[in-house]
Order: sequence, then C-alpha cells, then structure tokens
Amino acid sequence: MLAACKQAAPPAYPPPAVTVLKVEPEKVEAKLDYVGQAEASKAVEVRSQITGVIVARPYTEGTDVSQGTVLYRIDPTTYEAALRSAQGTLANAQARLANAQRNLNRVQPLLAEHAVAQVDVDNAETELQQARAGVDQSRGAVDEAKKNFDDTFVRAQISGRAGRALLVLGARVTGPSDLLTTVEQVDPIYVSFNPSDRDVLEWRHNEATRKMIAGGKLKVAITLSDKSVFPHQGTVTFVDQSLQYNTGTLLLRASVPNPEHVLLPGQFVRVKPLGITRDSALLVPQRAVQQGLAGTFVYLLGPNNTAMARDVSATTWDGGRWLIDQGLKPGDQVIVDGTLKVGPGRPVNPTPYDAAKDSTLKQSGDTTAKVKVGQ
Repeated sequence: MLAACKQAAPPAYPPPAVTVLKVEPEKVEAKLDYVGQAEASKAVEVRSQITGVIVARPYTEGTDVSQGTVLYRIDPTTYEAALRSAQGTLANAQARLANAQRNLNRVQPLLAEHAVAQVDVDNAETELQQARAGVDQSRGAVDEAKKNFDDTFVRAQISGRAGRALLVLGARVTGPSDLLTTVEQVDPIYVSFNPSDRDVLEWRHNEATRKMIAGGKLKVAITLSDKSVFPHQGTVTFVDQSLQYNTGTLLLRASVPNPEHVLLPGQFVRVKPLGITRDSALLVPQRAVQQGLAGTFVYLLGPNNTAMARDVSATTWDGGRWLIDQGLKPGDQVIVDGTLKVGPGRPVNPTPYDAAKDSTLKQSGDTTAKVKVGQ
C-alpha cells in the first residue's frame, strides 16, 4: 500500500535542438544610404549694368538658353546717342592729331635753316603730344559709351535653364541692384549628402576607401522619391574639410550627369555610395537576433552546451543577415534556429548551421556566405 502511494517522477524533457553558427570576419560591401539634395552646378544671377526701361524680353521662362542669348533689352536711345557723340569727339581728336603732325613736319626742317625759332618747334611737339593724349581720351570715352550701349542687350553669361522673369516689360531698371532672372546649369547637376562622423572614421581607417575618395573615384547611385533608380551614376568631386558644427556630419558633393534634366535643383534623393567595403564584418542570420526589453541580443552556445544571452548592436541589413557592430567577436557560436525554446543557462542540443540550406539567404541571393560552424 505504501508503494502504491508514491507518484512516479515526470519524465525529463530532452534539450531542444538548435543550429549553431561560428561567426568569422567577412569582407562585404557596405550598405550605405543617405538623404541627398540636388543643386545647380552653376547658378548666375542676371542683372543689368545700366539704368533704363525694359523694352523687350526675347527669352521664354523655364527654357534652356545658350551662353550669349539676349534675355532682356533695355531702351538704347540714350546710350546710342552717347556712343555717336563719343565717336564724333574721337574723330575730332584724330583730326587735331593729324594737323599737329603736319605742323611739326613742316617746322622741323626750317629749324636747320634758322627760318624758325626753337620755341616754334617745341610748341609744335607739345601740340602733337596733346593731340595724341586727346585721341587716347576720346577712345576711352568711345569704349565706355560702346560698353553702355552693348549692356542694353542683357545676355546669358552661361548656358543653362532660364528662370522666372522678375521684371516685366515697361519696368524701369535702376542698375545692378535689380535682379532680372537667374540662369542655372543642371547638366551636370550636383547632389550633396552628409555622412555621419562615424562613417567618415570607418572610411579613413579603410585604406582602399580613403584612396578612392581622395582620388575622386567614389561612385554613387541615385534613387528618386518614387523608388526608381536614376540611370546615371555620379562621382564625388568635393569633400568638405571639416564637420558641420550643428549636425556632426561631413558634406560630400557628387557631380551627376543629367542630360534629360530629370533632376532639378532642390530635389531630395537617396544617395548610395558604391564600392565601399567592410573588411572585418560579423554577420548572422536575421532570425538569430532577438528583441528584448533592453534591446537586441543573441543566444550563444556556452560551456557544457548551455545557452547564454549576449547583448549586441545590429545595424545594417545585408542579404538576409544582420551586420553586428558590437557584442560579438570572431569565434563566438551563435544559436540561429530553435531560439524560441532556449533560455539563459538551459542546456541545448547543438548541430552545425548550414548556410546552403537557408531559404532566407537563397531568396536574398546570399547562399555563398562564408561561415563556419562548430560546438
């Protein structure tokens, strides 16, 4: 009867089966993505150098213009008259110069015959010098008058897209203080973006990346707001010398071909640097990273085949795997499958993780992951 009162002990559950990945450093392409903004590679303000009334505006707003195209016409009446007056003064000065030269040529031979006094020759030479100075002065006046007349044709200084007209026909221009319009060159177009100081430090530590940026060989891909990829890649042509004080980021600027004028100044895009690699990256499958109250963590295979939790920092997504920046070191054995049945200190039954059979990596095209497993 006493033996019948004793209850049998419940059977012990076997340790849960898990797969284990031994992480080792890999060389992978860095998945970088920044917000960028387009800006004109050249932007010129169109202003008049003279005063007057606008009598014509030959260009069409928002169209492409070539360098030298007339954009505005200022009333030329006053400046044309001033040019003709200056040309007349020049002709008069040239006539005086010719007469002074003839007088000198006439009196110089007579000096040897004592037919004229020395003072007469000196006076003739002085008149000639004064006449030459008068011609130079008149030519300067003609040049100034011609420039003012030419400035009545307000032309585009660069080739590009002309903006909105800020003054209408009949308006009076008071000089350079009045902005008439702008001309912006958008082919090529600049795209500026701002990597963080942490990214910049990583690039400086990577010799290949540092040489690529310094040599003007860093390429970037542009993605538009509708998720479409811009067909032309850009090249980083400018790197600022210091970080932005308010954001702690570094300004980089890429020159991007824009023959179809798809990109416009002020447009926001996504910028992805190409060819930048991480030489010692530690990658684990996405499902191995757990989310807890204190942040992200993974389970490691500890002594005597027991599980232990380790806090990690997972930053970049790479083909179905997380890039672990902090928390892991080469040789750590990460539990990938079976984590739902695992707890800290509990025994597990480990088997090697096989990347070739991981369907999540196959879907992302990452079946060639170089990983090692072990207990």
